[in-house]
Amino acid sequence: MVSVSRPLSAALGVIADGVAGEPPSRLHPVRLFGFCMQKVEAVVYRDTRAAGVVHVAAGVGLGVLAGSIIGSTATATYLAVAGRQLREVAASIGDALEDSDLERARDLLPSLVGRDVAGLDAQGMARAVVESVAENTVDAVVAPAWWAALAGAPGALGYRAVNTMDSMVGHRSDRYLRYGWASARLDDMAAYVPARMTAALVAAVRPRAAAAIWDAVRTQAPFHPSPNAGVAEAAFAAALAVRLGGENRYGDTSEHRPTLGSGQSATPRDIRRAVNLSQDVSDALGLLLGAVGLFITARRLARRGRR
Repeated sequence: MVSVSRPLSAALGVIADGVAGEPPSRLHPVRLFGFCMQKVEAVVYRDTRAAGVVHVAAGVGLGVLAGSIIGSTATATYLAVAGRQLREVAASIGDALEDSDLERARDLLPSLVGRDVAGLDAQGMARAVVESVAENTVDAVVAPAWWAALAGAPGALGYRAVNTMDSMVGHRSDRYLRYGWASARLDDMAAYVPARMTAALVAAVRPRAAAAIWDAVRTQAPFHPSPNAGVAEAAFAAALAVRLGGENRYGDTSEHRPTLGSGQSATPRDIRRAVNLSQDVSDALGLLLGAVGLFITARRLARRGRR
C-alpha cells in the first residue's frame, strides 16, 4: 500500500480547517500548549537571552513531540491551521464597522490584533484588521501547511509552537526584550519562506495586480520592521489597491509603520475583500499542495509498478 504523501496530507488538513473550523477551545492543543509554556516560563525565566533559548528549546520540543505522538500529518495540519477562525473574526469586525457599531468592533478587535484599540476610529480599525488578515494568512495558514508538507506532523505542530511562543513572549517589552529574543528570531526564520509563498499566491489569485504586488513587495516591504509581515501586508495592499501602514500604539510606546500600497486608506468595506483574498489564498494553497502530493503519490505508484 502506498502511503499518502505529506503535501497531500497537508492539503487535506487545510481543507478540514475550512470545513470544520477550530476544535473546542477548552480542548484545543494550542491552549494546552500555552498553559504548559506559562509553567515553563515560571521556572526558567531570567532577564537573559540564554533563558529565552531554554524556553524556545522546551517549546519546540513539546510541539515536535506532540506531532510525533499524533502521527497523522493531516490531523496535525488541521490542528495547526486556523484560517477559518481568522476569516470569521475579521468578517465579524467588518460587519460591526459597516453597521457603525464601533463599540462591538472594538470589543472584538483584541482577539485579532495586538495594538491598542481604544483610540482607533472606524478607518483605524479597518486598517488594523486588513493588516492582521494579511499577516495571519502567513502565520495561521501558509506557514503551518508548508512545514507540514516538509516535515509532517512534527513540522506542523513544531511550527505552531514557534508561532505561539512568539505571540506570548516575542514582543518588545521590558520583561521580554531579552527573554523573548530567541522566540522572535526563530519565528522570523520559520515564516521567511511561507511569507514569500503567500505573496506569490496573492499574485496568482489576483493576476491583474501581479505587477503592483511584485513592486510593493520589492520596494516597500523592506522598510517594514518585520521581515515577513511586511511582505504579506505589501502584497495584500497592492492586491486590494489600498494603503496600509501608519502609527500603531502598543501600551506606552508608539511605532510608525511604512506606507504599503498606493491606493486609498483601508475602509470597513475592504475587510470583506481582505477576507475573500485570504480565502482564495488558502484555496490556492490547498490546490498547490494537493497537486504536488498527487504527483509524488503517482511517482511512488509508478516505481512500485516497475518492481
